[in-house]
Amino acid sequence: MLPVTLSSPVVRLDMPTRADTVAITEACADPAIQRFTTVPSPYRPQDAHAFIDALVGPGWASDREYTWAIRRPHSTWLEGVIAFRTAHRDLGFWLAPSARGSGMMTAAVGLVVDWAFSRGNADVYWECFVGNTGSAGVARRAGFSYTGTGPGLIPGRDGRDVECWKGLRRADGVPATDRPWPEAAAPT
Repeated sequence: MLPVTLSSPVVRLDMPTRADTVAITEACADPAIQRFTTVPSPYRPQDAHAFIDALVGPGWASDREYTWAIRRPHSTWLEGVIAFRTAHRDLGFWLAPSARGSGMMTAAVGLVVDWAFSRGNADVYWECFVGNTGSAGVARRAGFSYTGTGPGLIPGRDGRDVECWKGLRRADGVPATDRPWPEAAAPT
């Protein structure tokens, strides 16, 4: 598939390029991104190049993983990344510290989930490492139902299973479960 651009008044999503190397490298050095994702540690410019060259373009071309840069509507600066992986119909995302609390990620998740539904997906899965209250908050605000805690789809940096909070959003709008979010991830 050719990359598509998605936008709203809050955010614009397009394909990351090598021009985003500095923004990606700076963001991925953030302690929270290092803690709650599997990005290389330490994160270097060559890691950003590998991400762009080996994952982003080939992911779109193979329909395996659709990855977007998260930008403010009239800016070229990358504020984060969101991806939809087709094998498990799941989302992965991160946002630079300077953009957190802006509503950009919730808007980005909404755009990508709606796009996935428009392509015939019956549901979209989300997970985050246990303790990642920011990601859990985005999932709640974006309409995901909490479905439980268990080993993640993607192993940790060391190859071991990582305990994750999990959620599901269905295309028909019916909540996937009525389970309450863990207390640590519940709205305040």
